[in-house]
Amino acid sequence: MRRFFQLLLLALVLLLVVLLVNTYRFSSKQLSDVPAAPAVPGADSAAQRLSRALQIRTVSFTDYSLVDTTQFDQFVSFISQAFPLTHSRLKRKTVNRYGLLFEWPGRNTQLKPVLLMGHYDVVPVIQGTQAMWKRPPFGGLVEGGYLYGRGSLDDKSTVMGLLEAVEYLLKSGFQPERSIYLAFGQDEEASGGRGARAMAQLLKKRGLQFEYIMDEGGVLKTDGIPGLSKTVALVGIAEKGYITLTLTARAKGGHSSMPPQQTSIGMIAEAVHKLESNPFPTRLDGGANFMFDFLGPEMPFGQRLAFANRWLLGPVIKQSLSGSNSGRAMMQTTTAPTIFQAGVKDNVLPIDATATINFRILPGETTESVMQRVREVIDNEAVTAAPLSSLNSNPSPVSDPDAPAFQVLHRTIKSVFPEAVVAPYLVVGATDSRYYTELSPNVYRFSPTKVDEAAIQGVHGTNERLSVQNYGEMIRFYAALIRNAR
Repeated sequence: MRRFFQLLLLALVLLLVVLLVNTYRFSSKQLSDVPAAPAVPGADSAAQRLSRALQIRTVSFTDYSLVDTTQFDQFVSFISQAFPLTHSRLKRKTVNRYGLLFEWPGRNTQLKPVLLMGHYDVVPVIQGTQAMWKRPPFGGLVEGGYLYGRGSLDDKSTVMGLLEAVEYLLKSGFQPERSIYLAFGQDEEASGGRGARAMAQLLKKRGLQFEYIMDEGGVLKTDGIPGLSKTVALVGIAEKGYITLTLTARAKGGHSSMPPQQTSIGMIAEAVHKLESNPFPTRLDGGANFMFDFLGPEMPFGQRLAFANRWLLGPVIKQSLSGSNSGRAMMQTTTAPTIFQAGVKDNVLPIDATATINFRILPGETTESVMQRVREVIDNEAVTAAPLSSLNSNPSPVSDPDAPAFQVLHRTIKSVFPEAVVAPYLVVGATDSRYYTELSPNVYRFSPTKVDEAAIQGVHGTNERLSVQNYGEMIRFYAALIRNAR
């Protein structure tokens, strides 16, 4: 027995040594001594142009017949006047009338080009919430150092900031080493079928391959993340897939005075309950592992030790992250019932009952594997599951954060935001970039917008706003990124 305890103590000591050595070797991945990017003058006039852009109601809808195309005509006309050099010196092509594709030829045609993306459509203001806005959602007001309006964060600031940067560089006589492409979609908020998907197909037909592609998706989180209070620059290196399934149960119906043991509503309710009670398993891969590699070394010792030893402490990390909705979304394919429909009269048993379930798919799984698992969990042949939309998509490939292209982006972020901790992460929503993954192995999702948890609620919500100072930093960032595309 004594020998057993001696061996056990030795094993514990060895384990402790391994944990500490791994923690010690868990070194920072942050770039240091990065020179500051050159300033870009004219922030006030640029803010006025963005203000004007925010006043144009480029609201997109899934039902295209609801779209006020005159507003899109107005926006296209406005930017052609606001950025004359960009429109005269770059090649511009429109796709499905409002998709905007610019090409800025570089000096070295042997180098792969770079593609920078954004979208200028916005979501509508939810009926009944207008009074909750402190400033008119389409007023484009500049007050107290902030630009107010729908699109100030998502995503006209990206489109306008890129155009400002290109116009400034053209005025200064700059020509890029690589060719620079700009792709601005008109319907990202309606799944991007007419804009990004069509532009990606066009570029694919031309046989183009890009050194890297950058779209919106990540941000500068100024209030940090749990365990790290510093500003964090979250750079999306992958995004989750998307599928919506309609579950349908059919029964005989009839009079409510003689119900069967289980109605169509009961079958659907049971199916939804099974899906919510049996969530997809949590995993620490699929993109989140790279985020831990970058953020872990910057954290206090206890958390650094855990992230450096995920082989042992993975269950502890999972348990901790599972305490929040955002944490679970990063680790698993999510299940979200969103619509339930059944019945027309209180004393009539419905024949059909349906439930609409939205799944955001973790890399490593597919739309097919999700459908298969849903059928297995429900385990009821009377309940069918069918995809709702043809725009469902698999998760994107995971771009390598050690690639030279990521290092260019990392260095550019540090040159404008030296205080930020740069980290790759998994985008849990969907962006237009999902249509471009065949055109480059390096697809990133990042906008240099500074937000905290409260500001994030303004995206698709109320009181969306962007600081004028941050908008100037965005233009400076885009100009530096284009300069660094060597």
